[in-house]
Formats: sequence, C-alpha cells, structure tokens
Amino acid sequence: MERFESFAQFYPFYLAQHSRRGTRLLHLLGTSLVLLNAGVALKSRRARLLLLTPLLGYAPAWLSHAMIERNKPATFTYPLWSLLADFRMAAEIVMGRQPLQIALEEPKAESEGEVVVAAEKQS
Repeated sequence: MERFESFAQFYPFYLAQHSRRGTRLLHLLGTSLVLLNAGVALKSRRARLLLLTPLLGYAPAWLSHAMIERNKPATFTYPLWSLLADFRMAAEIVMGRQPLQIALEEPKAESEGEVVVAAEKQS
C-alpha cells in the first residue's frame, strides 16, 4: 500500500478501494448504524450501548471488503484517516456528491472500441 502524507492524498485512494455499489452501501449502513446507536445511547443515557459501536461500524464494512471488493481495508494501515474518509464518503453519498458506484471504465462508443475513464468524462 502506498504511503500518504496527507488526507487529501489518501482520500482518492480510499474512494478507489470502495468502488463497488455493495461496498459503499455496506459502509453507508455501518456508518448509519454507528450514528443511530450513538444517538440512542445519548438519548437513553445508556453508555453501554456505545460498546456496540465498533461492531456496528466495522462488521458491515469489513464484510464488504472480504465479499465484494476483495481487498484489504485501509483501516489497518490508516485507521484515523479511514474513519474520517468513511464519514466523508457517507456524507457525500447522502448529499448526492458521490455516486454509489464508481464506473472505472465504460465504452465510449461501440464503433470506436475505446475505453474512457469515468472521471475523465465528468470533467
């Protein structure tokens, strides 16, 4: 895995490691469960509920890496940046600023037989 000097360098890598729809949905589910659990714990004044937070957040995320994306979670190398990136990606998905799936390649035109990277098409 590359070494990153800043979160700005890390975030594009993080997004690429979370390119499939199922991966992003399971990360969004985990992040939502973490926030919901924290809210319920605060509202009900049951701090013990916070002990579930790592399980609620990491179980769906790690499952998605093992079963869908088939890569190693960046959490193991960059735990804080991964946590920040997960919340940022979830917020961007909810706000419509980030798609649920990154189309890495798609045909430009059938007759040309060329492939265009989706990021280049958007600019």
